[in-house]
Amino acid sequence: MIPANFNYHKANTLKEAIALSQELGEEAKYMSGGHSLLPMMKLRFATPEHIIDISKIKGLSYIKEEGNLLKIGALTTQTELEHNPNLKENYPIFGDAVWLTADPSVRNCGTIGGNIAHGDAANDQPALMLALRATIIAEGVDGKKSIPIDDFFHGFYMTALEPGDILTEIQIPKTKKNSGGAYHKVERKVGDYATAGVAVHVELDDDGIC
Repeated sequence: MIPANFNYHKANTLKEAIALSQELGEEAKYMSGGHSLLPMMKLRFATPEHIIDISKIKGLSYIKEEGNLLKIGALTTQTELEHNPNLKENYPIFGDAVWLTADPSVRNCGTIGGNIAHGDAANDQPALMLALRATIIAEGVDGKKSIPIDDFFHGFYMTALEPGDILTEIQIPKTKKNSGGAYHKVERKVGDYATAGVAVHVELDDDGIC
């Protein structure tokens, strides 16, 4: 199907995007890669009057370790997650999930922030965030906020993000010695949304106790 008509707006900075959201109201939706929102628009499950494109905002695409945290910018693509050397070596659970996410053309554009902010239980990244005990960083009209992952997902397509909030960063505790994880999903066909998915992260102490 073809999406309903909408007005397109491009934001070049966080400040500009948040201001546009405040101006346009509840009928405006942010879009980064678009691979979570656009399918719903084609099915008319979502009919926003305004799309605010945030995909070109600089400084929101990175994967780095700082102190005891792994930090991932919200506009980091699935392909960047797939090929990052640090994630391959120390956080292989990301590889488990990304390789099962759609196809390369989608992974080249789809972002981790959009995958999480969409709040779709059938997406792959939310389960990883729960298993890895992530913290979500967002910015809105009231400034920055830090949201523990247990408080982030409220239900199907419902999150702790307030109207106008933009998810900017994911923070994950740095991997520890004697730890590991895995992600598995049941899908109708290869690359499809999950019928069911599970992520597990395990840490052992020095005595080998989980």
